[in-house]
Order: sequence, then structure tokens, then C-alpha cells
Amino acid sequence: MRLDLGAIAKAGSSKANKTGGWRNYKPIFHQEKCIGCGLCRIYCPEGCVYMLEKKKYMVDYTYCKGCGICAEECSTTDIEMVVEEK
Repeated sequence: MRLDLGAIAKAGSSKANKTGGWRNYKPIFHQEKCIGCGLCRIYCPEGCVYMLEKKKYMVDYTYCKGCGICAEECSTTDIEMVVEEK
């Protein structure tokens, strides 16, 4: 993907490039307090949070950049950001 100076990349652009390898933190979905609101999925800028079943969300770590937006938006604090071990 070529980006000119001042270009704005589209949301979900990491789907074209596997960006999960350079993150420092990763989200852990505990699945204990989830109410199924889907805010984690809605706010993920890369679209790598998906629903497995009702009230059970997961993340595709291949594309997750570790930005923490999903954890920040989770009203029940069911998502924890932990240090990525390499």
C-alpha cells in the first residue's frame, strides 16, 4: 500500500498488512462480565474484534495493533490490556 505525504489511511487498513507483530500490549477478553453490547467491536479501528456467540467476543491478534480502544470502551472492564511477550 502506497501512502503519499499527508495521506489518511482508511480504517481497517491493517487487514492488508499483518500488523499484529509490532504491538506492545494485547487485549485479553476475559468473558466474565461481558453484557454483549458490542462496543469493543464497533470502536476497533481495524475491525479485528468479532463475535463468536452472544456475549462472547474475540480479537484476531494477526491484525490487532494493541491500541487499547476496545478495553477503554468496555463499560464492564472485561477487557484487559497486558504486555505482549515476544
